Amino acid sequence: MTATFKNTTLFGGALTCDLPTSFADVSQIRQVPDNQEVYIDKDGFTSIIIEINERVGGPGSSPEINGHALTTHLEEIVEEDIERVKVWNTTTTVFSRLDPDIPAFTLIATQAPPPPLPAEAGGSSRERSNASPDFTAIILTLVRLEREETDILITINVPHIRGEYDEDDVDLQLGKQGKLIGDAVDYAARIWETFKVKDWGLFKAI
Repeated sequence: MTATFKNTTLFGGALTCDLPTSFADVSQIRQVPDNQEVYIDKDGFTSIIIEINERVGGPGSSPEINGHALTTHLEEIVEEDIERVKVWNTTTTVFSRLDPDIPAFTLIATQAPPPPLPAEAGGSSRERSNASPDFTAIILTLVRLEREETDILITINVPHIRGEYDEDDVDLQLGKQGKLIGDAVDYAARIWETFKVKDWGLFKAI
C-alpha cells in the first residue's frame, strides 16, 4: 500500500513539509525539546525527527567540512553507541524548494543493539529480545544553512523488531533494503521535495 501524505506545519508554521498521514505528533503525548519536531508511525515503530541545531564546523562548504559535520551529528544522535553503527552510503541531496546553493547530504546507517545483559543483571533473555530491535536503520539528512549558522537534521529511525519484518528481504551489503527501509526512503524523498522555509527568523529564535 502506497503511503499518503499531508502538508504539515512545523515550528509554529516557520517550516512546512509533507509527512505520512499515518504519523502522529509526539508533542501531543509528551514533552519534546523546543528545537525538535517528532512524529511517530501510529501503525509501526518508525519515527521522523526534524531538528534545528547550531552549525557544526568552520565557514565554507567543502567535502571535508560537510562530511565532518555529518559524522559529528551522527555521533551526537547515537552517542556512545557509535561503535555499533555502520554507514552504508552517503549522497548529496537536492531539496526542490530550497536554494540549490544550500548544501544537503543524506546517509543511510544501521545501528546494532547492545549486547544482551548477563542473566544475573536482571530480566530473562526472552524479555530483552522481545523489547529490543534486531537493528535500527537510520536515514539522516543534513541541511547546512551557513548564513543562519544552522544545521537542520531530518532523522528517520527505523527499528527492525523480530516478527515485524521479513529478515530475508534485508541485506544492505547486497543492496536489499526491505519494506521498512524502502518506505522510510520514500518518506525522506517526499520531505526533500516539499520542505519549505516560510519564516527564516526561526533560526534566530531557537
